Amino acid sequence: MIQCGMFVGAEVFRASLCDGVFTHFRREEDTGMKSGKLDEELSRMSESVDHVAPGSLVLFNESFAATNEREGSEIAGQIVSALLERGIQVTFVTHLFEFPRALYEQPGVRALFLRADRARTFRLCEGEPLRTSFGEDLYSSVFGEGTHRPATIGTPALRLTPSPAPMK
Repeated sequence: MIQCGMFVGAEVFRASLCDGVFTHFRREEDTGMKSGKLDEELSRMSESVDHVAPGSLVLFNESFAATNEREGSEIAGQIVSALLERGIQVTFVTHLFEFPRALYEQPGVRALFLRADRARTFRLCEGEPLRTSFGEDLYSSVFGEGTHRPATIGTPALRLTPSPAPMK
């Protein structure tokens, strides 16, 4: 929001500015589409990368969730790696698990991994990606123990910063 010139409600605040801010958010299902949802997501991503330059920031929200966990993680990983190599900052909100886990385990990746506080304070805390988002806890508190629980996986958000260029 600072990029847009919006007020920051803080006594002290430090942030870096970007040369451009780009987004890749999931869209609602379009029944008139001539191809599938994943194809539409990839097409939009392809159009965006023509305009993204080093020093930019790309915000992803639940991108590539239109396919299974393995394929979505592979696609996200390859795209994010290519963006980071070009010096582009990435913030990615996802419920995929394999994608952030692979980044977390990769040496040399400059990333901040955030997840919701388990106490449901609406705060994000730093921590490694987990296979669960603790949706079962919430489900049980609403519907009671012993009821059918939905499967939940994922990590809420991660912020990736390109590695600085090696000093000469």
